[in-house]
Amino acid sequence: MNYSKIFSKIIHELEEKNNLGKVANYIPELRSVDPHKFGIHLTTLKGKHSTFGDSNEKFSIQSIAKVLSLALAYKLEDENLWERVGVEPSGTPFNSLIQLEHDLGIPRNPLINAGALVICDVLVSHLKKPKEDFIEFVRSVSGISTIDYCSRIAESEKSTGYRNTALINLMKSFGNIKNDIDIVMDFYFNLCSIEMTCKELSQTFLFLVNYGICPNTNERILTVSKSKRISAIMQLCGFYDEAGEFAFKVGLPGKSGVGGGIVAIHPNKYSIAVWSPKLNKKGNSTKGITFLEKFTTETQFSIF
Repeated sequence: MNYSKIFSKIIHELEEKNNLGKVANYIPELRSVDPHKFGIHLTTLKGKHSTFGDSNEKFSIQSIAKVLSLALAYKLEDENLWERVGVEPSGTPFNSLIQLEHDLGIPRNPLINAGALVICDVLVSHLKKPKEDFIEFVRSVSGISTIDYCSRIAESEKSTGYRNTALINLMKSFGNIKNDIDIVMDFYFNLCSIEMTCKELSQTFLFLVNYGICPNTNERILTVSKSKRISAIMQLCGFYDEAGEFAFKVGLPGKSGVGGGIVAIHPNKYSIAVWSPKLNKKGNSTKGITFLEKFTTETQFSIF
């Protein structure tokens, strides 16, 4: 299939539409991002690449990194992980305190902020040097040694991270955070600061396309069952309280970040990353979702 030709057709259609939304201005370092940036990169399991626009420019992947931290925590903790975090769609904003209190400090899923904080706590318990060990895991999975945190963005998030601090304190009061709060928060803010290009992001998620095996090294990262379950969580929970809408429109497991990135996978076929910084009211890339909806319609490639 000529993906580049399909990209061109869809992009021509999108040029006739207004690019609605606004950048994530509640994080100071993301306020200055050019809202008109737009990049796409698709990588097939066979190693073929299709690209468009600003696909080689690094951006903050933000919550997309939560899938990678989940993968490592699940690998280390096995099924015990689900005693501390659920797998249900939240139905509420990604930083909701109300639902967390109602559920006695057990987050609905690992991809909302509270759930990701629990995952970070798990990793802090398992890893000798959490930040160093985690970024090495990401580099290993992606096959890209230059992927790194952005200290500038991490510090920017710390300066406005009051609600996340409230979430972790609430969970600590219920006994669902085992480590020092400041250490877990520092790890979480760095996790969200990771920068990648669309090409790098697309390549990084190929191990889920390949049912847990990293295609560039042939190393098994996750069992088939664990890979399947993470893909299911992405399908059900990857877009916060817009996950059902994304599944309805696009039909692929995916994950968004407030930096404007989206990664989506078609098991056994491809991984695709899209970057457009303007977000809708749910915190997801407006243009990114529209593009992916048109893409799966045009290719007739979705999991349904």
